[in-house]
Amino acid sequence: MLTVDFDLLAVQEGDTALDAGCGLGRHSFEFVARGANVFSMDMDMDCVRRTRFTLVHMRDSGQSKPGARFQVLVGDALNLPFRNNTFDRIICSEVMEHVSDDNKACSELARVLKPGGLIAITVPTYISELLYDTLTYEYFTSPGGHVRKYVPRALAHIMEQNGLKIYAIDFRHSFHTIYWLIRCVVGLHLENQFFTRHYRNFLTRVLFSPFMQKVERFFDNFFPKSIILYAQKP
Repeated sequence: MLTVDFDLLAVQEGDTALDAGCGLGRHSFEFVARGANVFSMDMDMDCVRRTRFTLVHMRDSGQSKPGARFQVLVGDALNLPFRNNTFDRIICSEVMEHVSDDNKACSELARVLKPGGLIAITVPTYISELLYDTLTYEYFTSPGGHVRKYVPRALAHIMEQNGLKIYAIDFRHSFHTIYWLIRCVVGLHLENQFFTRHYRNFLTRVLFSPFMQKVERFFDNFFPKSIILYAQKP
């Protein structure tokens, strides 16, 4: 399940890419499948290990393009362990709402992006976050959870302050808006509750149905879970 459109980000074979806050590696997998060299970084050691396991499997089974390389590491978005102007492409997906200083995080991402490089930053939409916060106190009080809500203009302003020029905006994951709505109603801690479990199975089937993906893209216009801002470093 990709949040970022890799064609809109213009990912090319041979690019050096950073997946900042890679989670379980979904965007990293697409980078190597397209022949880019990716650095997959996260603060969670379990995520780092699981991402590396899948990347190794992709390499050994021929699912990544020949020559595509990867490095998986633990790192902090507020203090990226890379030199200035290192990356052609950067993805920072669903991270900024977690960090203590989002302006500092954006400054670090802009610092390591090459001049002319492209970046995609994704965050949850304001309306979906407001809805979940209204439904349950757990959503914004869970350890490691979200610490702020974003209106698009606020995130765009932070990016522009750090020298990034926005060239596209997109919205994704309307079906996941419903999933988290269910989670909030039944209790965030009840991941295997009946309705949660069956709706999660539905989301898995959507991944393998081109028709249902088109249906979801239609509803992305009305109640998306994520907003994606694409920008270039001049």
